[in-house]
Amino acid sequence: MRRLPFLASLLVSIALVTGVSAHAATWVIDENHSSVSFKVRHLFTKVPGGFLKFAGTVEYDPAKPEAGSVTVSIDAASVNTRQERRDKHLRSADFFDVESYPMLTFESTKVVKGEGNAFTVEGNLTMRGVTKPVTLAAVYLGSNERTAGFEATTTVNRKDFDISWNRTLDNGGVVLGDDVEITITIEANVPEKTKS
Repeated sequence: MRRLPFLASLLVSIALVTGVSAHAATWVIDENHSSVSFKVRHLFTKVPGGFLKFAGTVEYDPAKPEAGSVTVSIDAASVNTRQERRDKHLRSADFFDVESYPMLTFESTKVVKGEGNAFTVEGNLTMRGVTKPVTLAAVYLGSNERTAGFEATTTVNRKDFDISWNRTLDNGGVVLGDDVEITITIEANVPEKTKS
């Protein structure tokens, strides 16, 4: 099963700090109520996109969140910008090279509580076979004993992951920007067998 940690790792500290009634459990990302999206500059505006297939789990004990284990995987071939020709290009060796690198992964290494419901999630993002540290700014959106919601954002430079394709314009500019803005909105559930 593919796994997805980004914000699930955040859930570990959320449950403990906010006093949510919970027990040691495996929380599972609900793909149908979550999204992994991005924006990148194209000429003078930012074009949105996202991934349709992703999954993840996090194992933790709310009494010992630092002992938790979180991973994430995203199906690179599920990239979707609502334009098939562009999506085909994104799947090619110019960008994600999905035949050689079918998955994008993230493994959290640290969760730090901020002010109010804000958190910082540190971890390693692997894309196109390149692993780099990434920090996500996250916000807890609410929870009950079965479900939790949260959102996180970060910006990465695509060239750091060997995604450097571009095209020079007649006026000397380039078609694509280097910075990619990522937003992750997650709803995570406790599987039926582990619910109280």
